[in-house]
Amino acid sequence: MIMLRQPNPETTELLGDWHPLVQQLGSTEGLVALSTASHSLQLNRVDSVPTLLGFLEAYQSQILIPYELPAIQRAYRHASRNETRELIAFDQEVAAEPMLKPFANASRRVGQAQLKRLRPLRDQRLVQRYLRAVQAGEAQAWHTVVYGLILSLYSLPPRQGLLSYARQTTRGFIASVAGRLRLAESDILELQSETCAPLPAAVNSTLNGALDSKFPFDG
Repeated sequence: MIMLRQPNPETTELLGDWHPLVQQLGSTEGLVALSTASHSLQLNRVDSVPTLLGFLEAYQSQILIPYELPAIQRAYRHASRNETRELIAFDQEVAAEPMLKPFANASRRVGQAQLKRLRPLRDQRLVQRYLRAVQAGEAQAWHTVVYGLILSLYSLPPRQGLLSYARQTTRGFIASVAGRLRLAESDILELQSETCAPLPAAVNSTLNGALDSKFPFDG
């Protein structure tokens, strides 16, 4: 598992005082189990820059854009509307998605750990009810659902939150193979710039409901 050792300056600027929490949720520290992703998206076959670019394109097009970003946005909207039952039902919908099953254990582990940290917020009824549902086995606390909940809870702008998540995860994958590929710092920065360039448009499409989301929001 790769941990991004220092807060990204851009994330810090975008998210202000809450950036450490959002960075932890939105990095590859637990959110995407690299060993699982390696098996599912064939990261173990990355042995060159072209194959790394192919892997990142697959991750972004098959997981990040159709599933993760819409899931975060939908959880954010349910939480913002104080729709506890809908949030729990959506958690169950995510759990039923076959494409995400390879990531289930890592996702639940991190999501549940982060949700438990919110336990002291006794005045937040939605948080407490969602936590009880997880404890009762009625919800799983998927990391994307918890991430969207936290964006709403702390009034973090959804666009910046989604963009931070997408960039941090993409950069984390690059970091995970940089040593193996003997990439110089300049190469890493160039790859990050290239692979993160399409993400603002993807985030805008998510927010505008313009992409073929696997988790459409009705309302």
